[in-house]
Amino acid sequence: MMPAMLLQQVIIPPGIPDNAIPIIGIVFGTMMIMVLGLPIIRAIIRAVERRTSPPPAPALPPDIAARLDRIEQSVDSIAVEIERVAEAQRFLTKLQTEARALPGSPAQPPR
Repeated sequence: MMPAMLLQQVIIPPGIPDNAIPIIGIVFGTMMIMVLGLPIIRAIIRAVERRTSPPPAPALPPDIAARLDRIEQSVDSIAVEIERVAEAQRFLTKLQTEARALPGSPAQPPR
């Protein structure tokens, strides 16, 4: 058996039920969760973001950037020239089609 000194009697004031949690306990518990929990949650979120996000792309040296710019300009000018050639080809095809459609033209196929 336990000595009588170690056992203490808890006296609950009248009007408070036995299972009631004092409001100060709720406030203190909420404050402790915010003070201790939020920094831990932030640290976990940062660690997950660092693992899932790709590393930043390294910057291109200026000489390579200049070369890429010149290549881009060259490709653009080639595309313009190819479009001009295609337009000329469409124009010549149209002229040949119209010439065959004229009556009495030597290019007209026999009937």
